[in-house]
Amino acid sequence: MTPPGIFPLQKEPIEYRVTVAGNALGLLLSLAATRLMTSLLFDVSATDPLTLIAISVLLSGVAALAAWVPARRATTVDPMIALRCE
Repeated sequence: MTPPGIFPLQKEPIEYRVTVAGNALGLLLSLAATRLMTSLLFDVSATDPLTLIAISVLLSGVAALAAWVPARRATTVDPMIALRCE
């Protein structure tokens, strides 16, 4: 199998499901903690949709990059060398 053929095999959908679940849980917890945050925030509401969306997009991008970098690096390794090391 060629290295470009290996790359799609390493991008498991579980990483994306964990990212979506983490974003949903973080959104729910941030909305639940609005009473605690209101005294700490200045010039922005605790439920500001732009801020919540921006943070979700940023964290999703970081998670996608964290999944992509190791998968990309694994495509440069010769499979026979990797099997010989095990």
